[in-house]
Amino acid sequence: MASLRTHPAPGRTEPSAPGPGEADAAFARPRPRPLRWVAAGAAAVLVAMALHALVTNDVFRWEVVAKYFGADAVVSGLVTTLWLTGVAFLGGFALGTVLAVMRLSGNPVLAALSWGYTWLFRSVPMLVQLLFWYNISLLYPRLSIGIPFGPAFTDFATEQLISGLTAAVIGLVLHEAGQFAEIVRAGILSVSRDQTEAAEALGLRGVRTFLRIVLPQAMPAILPPTGSQVIALLKGTSIVSVIAVQDLLYATQLIYNRNYLVIPLLLVATLWYLVLTTLLSAAQYVVERRYATRRRG
Repeated sequence: MASLRTHPAPGRTEPSAPGPGEADAAFARPRPRPLRWVAAGAAAVLVAMALHALVTNDVFRWEVVAKYFGADAVVSGLVTTLWLTGVAFLGGFALGTVLAVMRLSGNPVLAALSWGYTWLFRSVPMLVQLLFWYNISLLYPRLSIGIPFGPAFTDFATEQLISGLTAAVIGLVLHEAGQFAEIVRAGILSVSRDQTEAAEALGLRGVRTFLRIVLPQAMPAILPPTGSQVIALLKGTSIVSVIAVQDLLYATQLIYNRNYLVIPLLLVATLWYLVLTTLLSAAQYVVERRYATRRRG
């Protein structure tokens, strides 16, 4: 049976089927999403209302904020906050690295001790730890140095040894060590076991393998959570004000207890914390970019 074929009329051509590129372009056209514009407009209105309230509300007393922003007492408290952050970070990261290595070691005793330490100090709130160390003299009025379970060579009063600043340093370092232990452990686990085996085949052992092979490769995985933890630590140091350590927050509290300008002085502390966390975030970004570039190179 003969098949029927149609022919286009003279002077007319049949429309050709769209090619693959044309079809993709047709499907790639963005669809109108009016809800996005409504949400963006609502967010812009809320931001404008918040800024208007900040500028026009007389309770904020921005002239008082400007007066005390660089006051000597505030700057002194700021220095204490930065010092506590640096000491707690260095001590906590060093101790946390040791705990992470202990946790991953083949020694069950060391692994159990590391797990117990991390579990304890990550479970107890930092405020409770600071109060415990600040009041350690109630538990141990005197401490002695001597032979374990034997005679003591000397002893001294704990109350004179543990001041508010000392209690803050001990509490912050021990607490941060528990946090950094898990961060470093996760970073070490991200490095392939083949790297360690290759180092051992080249004659590297123990500490040299860890410092020269494992840790540098683990740093890209360690840095992002470490940066976030340092920022949280900076803000968390404000809790030492409860044990009368004259940090940034405590310095502003001393001032508004005298002049009763609570809101402006709290804004002074808030602005300083915003400045410091912004600088730390920028430093974290730069360090992460350098490690990422070095790793790709």
